[in-house]
Amino acid sequence: AAGSHTGAAAGSPDAVPPVQSDDSCLSDSDYSDEDYRPTPGDESSTDEDSDSNNDAPASTSATGAKRPSAVTARRRQQKVVWDTVPQQNSAKDIPVWQGALPNADDTREPIQYFRDFFDAELLDTIVQQSNLYCTQKNPNSALRLDQNELEQFIGTLVYMSVFECRLAQVADVMSRDRWEEIKKFIHFNDNSNMEANNDRLFKIRPIVDSLLQKFQSLPQDQMLSIDEQMVPFKGRSSLKQYIPKKPHKWGYKIFVLCDTKGLVHSFDIFTGKSDPVPGEPDIGASGNMVLKLAQVIHGAVNHLLYFDNWFSSLDLFAALANKGIPALGTVQQNRLHGCSFSSDTDMKKKGRGTFEEKKAVVDSAEIRAVKWFDNRAVIVASTFASAQPVSDVERWDRKLKQKVSVERPSIISLYNKFMGGVDALDALIAYYCIQIRSKKYYHRFFFHFVDMVIVNSWLLYRRDCESLDVPRKLQKDLLAFRTSIAQALSKAIPTLEVRSDAVGHWPVVESGRQRCKLPNCKGQTVFRCPCTP
Repeated sequence: AAGSHTGAAAGSPDAVPPVQSDDSCLSDSDYSDEDYRPTPGDESSTDEDSDSNNDAPASTSATGAKRPSAVTARRRQQKVVWDTVPQQNSAKDIPVWQGALPNADDTREPIQYFRDFFDAELLDTIVQQSNLYCTQKNPNSALRLDQNELEQFIGTLVYMSVFECRLAQVADVMSRDRWEEIKKFIHFNDNSNMEANNDRLFKIRPIVDSLLQKFQSLPQDQMLSIDEQMVPFKGRSSLKQYIPKKPHKWGYKIFVLCDTKGLVHSFDIFTGKSDPVPGEPDIGASGNMVLKLAQVIHGAVNHLLYFDNWFSSLDLFAALANKGIPALGTVQQNRLHGCSFSSDTDMKKKGRGTFEEKKAVVDSAEIRAVKWFDNRAVIVASTFASAQPVSDVERWDRKLKQKVSVERPSIISLYNKFMGGVDALDALIAYYCIQIRSKKYYHRFFFHFVDMVIVNSWLLYRRDCESLDVPRKLQKDLLAFRTSIAQALSKAIPTLEVRSDAVGHWPVVESGRQRCKLPNCKGQTVFRCPCTP
């Protein structure tokens, strides 16, 4: 059925299944968040019907406002005329993509892809705020964290997400007490500025803004999708959500825009409210979220956008069409104002594969809606696709105890094929996710962003390999790629690509002597290379 979509990358043979599930990162055992300020009556919320894998109509949502928006209320007053589409000669031409992905000159080392996102500027911000936070908590102590030690800390996090047993690569990098001290005081923003700030993501705002800027600048493929992602967390936080139909029922909800392979182009963390996008119509909380994420999509090259029935509405399809973004998604019957299909009972009597197609014009945008009955009924709407051409799929018939051929409209096939981008991203993150426990919500986000950046880096590496026709057997799989990043970050000496780039390696004189970075060398010197930490 249309609701059972999965991404191609989720079943990639290059990704080794994890030893255990990432449920363990839901546990609560660490320093409590001393700066936590609860919001009255907002400890958590329940979202029974926001399961993106469920195509059945849903009536409520944690992020949706109960009163209709101005556009929706006006739409109900205006009559939308729906016409039945004949099943012959009614196919719509899918827009041809006018863009192109850049060709790579060469593949790079995994650490170089990673540092495109966690660059020196972002690391310097984390170092400064962590040292400041330690001083604020205890003026008599100093963390003395630098970029090199921060990279080593991140490297040990990545190592421990892959290997569960003791590793010399982790144990020999720093002592346990020093590792715990860095974890305790790692910080991303100045708490002294928090009182006058109403941003609920204040503590992670610098890292969110930095990563968003880099994600949004990535070249985009034609097929894009928007869906929600859960970051597992059971600690104390007013941002925490409870969604019983999700694999991780407790956690933070993030709305993600990515391509079919799971490459992230933008995201938005749910904070309990969804304001209208400036310059765009107010079409409700779910529709506003799509318009917000779609701001980074170029409307002149025919990117095709997919989403599920939590977001879909006539107003959203019309707004995207007017921006030059064709869209497709499952939709709830009660959001198709004035559209009437045959009942599920009547379609069930006609047999599996039965479908009906309607069309209407909303704000000069033609919208096709198709109701298809397989095991159950599902409705899909689009501004670029239609039911034709119809293809045949095999289904198991329990009465006949054999496989039978069932007709499937083209619009259903497109949804199943291209909607699973966020699911693919979730699967790739779940293979080797950082499972370090913490009650501090910004720790959980930081660990998740490290995982997300590594997956994005690997997908960009794979894109470059495909551009250069590198055989699949010569490409690094996700495990090898992740291990390479951990090794490069954890090294006490700079990586080979930094040492051999021949750029800016001029010695500088320090105020005091330091130990030489060369292994087994016990000498001390006042000279240091500025390109190596």
